[in-house]
Order: sequence, then C-alpha cells, then structure tokens
Amino acid sequence: MTRQERALTHFQTGFNCAQSVLLAFACELGLSEESASRLAQAFGGGMARTGQTCGAVTGAMLVLGLKHGKVKPEDDAAREKTYALTQEFFSQFQERNSSLLCRQLLGIDLASPGGYELANSKGLFQTICPRLIRSSIEILEELL
Repeated sequence: MTRQERALTHFQTGFNCAQSVLLAFACELGLSEESASRLAQAFGGGMARTGQTCGAVTGAMLVLGLKHGKVKPEDDAAREKTYALTQEFFSQFQERNSSLLCRQLLGIDLASPGGYELANSKGLFQTICPRLIRSSIEILEELL
C-alpha cells in the first residue's frame, strides 16, 4: 500500500487530515501509530477546528520535524534544514492548492457557528480533504 493509500484509508476511517498524513509516515520514521495519532489530533480542522492552517499541512510539518528536526541544542544545521524544507513545502502546497488555510481551502470557516456542520453536510470533508491529503503526501515524497 502506498503512503497516499495509507493516508486516505486512515482519513476514511475517521482520522483527521493531520493524523492521516503523519500516520502515512510514522512507522518508517520510528513513531508508533498510537503516538502519531495522539500527537496530530489537535491539528485537525485547521488546528482544533478553528479553520487556521490545514491539517494536511500541519501533518506534513510533523513529518518533516520527525525526519529532520533538531535533537541536540547545538544542531543548528538540522533546525535550518527543517525550516527550509517546511518553507518549500508551504510554497508548493500553496501553489497547488491556493492557500494553507483550512477555511479558505474549504470555503467555510469551521470556527463560525454551524460552520463544521455546514462543511460536513456539503460533503467537503469527503471531496476536498482527500485531494489536500494526496497533495501533501506527493510534496513530502518529493522533499524527502
């Protein structure tokens, strides 16, 4: 099963975008699925359903940090590499999808009263989010 297939399977079974992206890479990067799922939980819905940064983006940030992040205080090269890759990810994601923000990508502010329910009733989580997850995985695979 490809990473995209794994991510979409996780998403279709009830995990959010951030969890789905991180779960597609977690085991190969030494993180258990349980830890990955817990770590990414709060990033769904544009960070706790606030419509901010898309979960497919924040999940990718977690992957990049897990792969290249600084683990020793003096490892400035790892920090800079992680920041550079993250900025490149942002650029490519925005170029492909027009925004990094969940509310702009969905066209509905999940934080507004009834926003989450409206997005759900319009099927946006089933039509837009899988495309964003695939895009995130494609970019990550190019960068990694």
